[in-house]
Amino acid sequence: MSIIVSAIGQGLLWGILGIGLFLTFRVLDFPDMTVEGSFPLGAVVSVAAITHGVSPLLSLVLAFGAGMLAGLATGLLYTKGKVPVLLAGILVMTALYSINQHILGRANLSLLNQPNLFKNKFLASLPPYFDSIFVGVGAIIIIAILLMWFLQTNLGQAFIATGDNEIMAQSLGVHTDAMKNMGLMVANGLVGLSGALIAQNNGYADVNQGIGVIVIGLAAIIIGEVVFGELTLNQRLVATALGSILYRFVLLIVLGLGFGDEDLKLISAVVLAVMLMVPTVESRFRLKRALRKGIESQPAKETDSHE
Repeated sequence: MSIIVSAIGQGLLWGILGIGLFLTFRVLDFPDMTVEGSFPLGAVVSVAAITHGVSPLLSLVLAFGAGMLAGLATGLLYTKGKVPVLLAGILVMTALYSINQHILGRANLSLLNQPNLFKNKFLASLPPYFDSIFVGVGAIIIIAILLMWFLQTNLGQAFIATGDNEIMAQSLGVHTDAMKNMGLMVANGLVGLSGALIAQNNGYADVNQGIGVIVIGLAAIIIGEVVFGELTLNQRLVATALGSILYRFVLLIVLGLGFGDEDLKLISAVVLAVMLMVPTVESRFRLKRALRKGIESQPAKETDSHE
């Protein structure tokens, strides 16, 4: 039971990463590799701030702001420097590795004997692992409500239009470069927040925490889409968080089959690849079934015509 509760809690915390990636990957329609640098950036900023006497809550705000700056750097390289978005993200991600080491002063830093959000009296009084569920649910609800409200505003509609059809959006007077920068900032701010929460939950930060996190975020998005099917944009935000939880359950099942922790990256890649292929396989199956029905009904129609 405790393993299941832990998986749900971890899924919710990682779900924030998925929602951030959803904004760039699905809404703006481009891949953002910055997340592999902004995720550990949020973690190291939060942990370093706490060790210097900053409150855990304030450290989350700092982590969100640091993530936004990382997203802005990628956005400026992309919109002003005309660097391809994939390469811009890789450049910022690479630079952040060194920056993260400078912030920590070492490769990793523990929160041992330091306060953190999950050592709060109320959260500490909860049953084991329920603290991460409480924090995760609260964070997801707040983020989802704010994003749903934002996407209904004129600015939010301009943001969506930029991802749907940039040329059309420009013809309507939308400053698409500004929308892209804003999207990258908000998305990476959420990624940094996720990194900070997970670092506080784990009790440490490591500069290598970002390796492979883009696969985890994409898995949450794709699993949510495959499992829950056609949804509105607002519903897909929630589906992404639920997809993150389902992804954690998939990992639990796989680990239960005898695989080790060293196989998690491989498993994550395989799970994502399978989920990405599901819609294609399903569409082909439907097409074949439709063709079969058409072929089977053809003789009957010919017989009727002879009669």
